[in-house]
Amino acid sequence: MDNRKFLPFIVTGIALFIAIVYLSSSIFLTINAGERGVLFKKFSGGLDKDKVYSPGFVVKAPWNDMYVYDVKENSVDETMDVLDKNGLSLKVDVTVRFHPMYDKIGFIHELFGEDYVDKLIIPETRSTVRRVMGRYTAEEIYSTKRSEVETSIIEETEAILEDQANNIQMRALLIRSINLPDQIKQAIENKLKQEQEALAYQFRLEREKSEAERKRIAAQGEAEANKIINNSLTNELLKMRGIEATTHLSESSNAKVVVIGSGSDGLPLILGNN
Repeated sequence: MDNRKFLPFIVTGIALFIAIVYLSSSIFLTINAGERGVLFKKFSGGLDKDKVYSPGFVVKAPWNDMYVYDVKENSVDETMDVLDKNGLSLKVDVTVRFHPMYDKIGFIHELFGEDYVDKLIIPETRSTVRRVMGRYTAEEIYSTKRSEVETSIIEETEAILEDQANNIQMRALLIRSINLPDQIKQAIENKLKQEQEALAYQFRLEREKSEAERKRIAAQGEAEANKIINNSLTNELLKMRGIEATTHLSESSNAKVVVIGSGSDGLPLILGNN
């Protein structure tokens, strides 16, 4: 049997096998857990934004490009200089945690590309921090309204990143530290200390005032009670009480001498008591 007629098929098969091996990295790929892919079709429609490839084995034409995105939660640490309401310079350390919305990878790739963190996350976070802190004074940012400042930064950054055009899910935004120039920081701390001392002094004054009022009311009540008692102690009443007391004494078992009507006020006089 003449094998020469099969030679072209053999050569073609070998060439095809070599081509597949050579192009295998462009044809076969694996999308790992925590990743999503979006396909760019060079000859049939360009970027397919609506189809997102989930983790698993993927086969594609070698001339098409698959862009694989890490969609696990990521974080960025930023240190920035900001100006307060009065133009005072502050240094702020911020951490933002986020991940791309899984089904919106194509839209993120079309607008920002694979370096969306540098083009979107960092600039928007820095801009929001500066904008919010510019509405407050250093003292408010550092002490009295720090919680309000943090809440505003979180809410406004989240609204921007999760906007339909940006498609980023913000998980958290943390303000790690706010640093002021030493002189300003010391001045604010001294002011807060003086305010606390003034509040404590005012509290003591109010407490002493309340105590003085309590004593005045008690004394007034006691004086009125004594006045009522004094007004009720007539001579007739005193004599009657004296007679009652003498009667009780005379009925006791102790030996005594009672002289009737010998007291200066006409009450009985007790002379002896054994």
